[in-house]
Amino acid sequence: MQKPEHHIFVCASFRGTEAKGMCMKKESMQLIPYLEEEIAGRGLNAMVTSTGCMNLCEEGPIMLIYPHGYWYRGVVGEEAVDAILDALESGKPAADYLLG
Repeated sequence: MQKPEHHIFVCASFRGTEAKGMCMKKESMQLIPYLEEEIAGRGLNAMVTSTGCMNLCEEGPIMLIYPHGYWYRGVVGEEAVDAILDALESGKPAADYLLG
């Protein structure tokens, strides 16, 4: 595998060995298969990883893209993922979802 140009982290709400946070309750794990399909379909050189709790439960689901350092909040559903990936392809952040 070549080094990915983008690494996308999706909060899976794990604290220790249990999913306890809001991101999972807001279906963050359902984003991962769609992200992977879209990345492949768009030909992006990117990797998706689920994470433990990012401690931003009230803002979730949380998604983070490196090396850009884009932190996204409220990533609910395919429409949000599409907007974020569209922005990534154009080399800018998806302003509507940026945390900060």
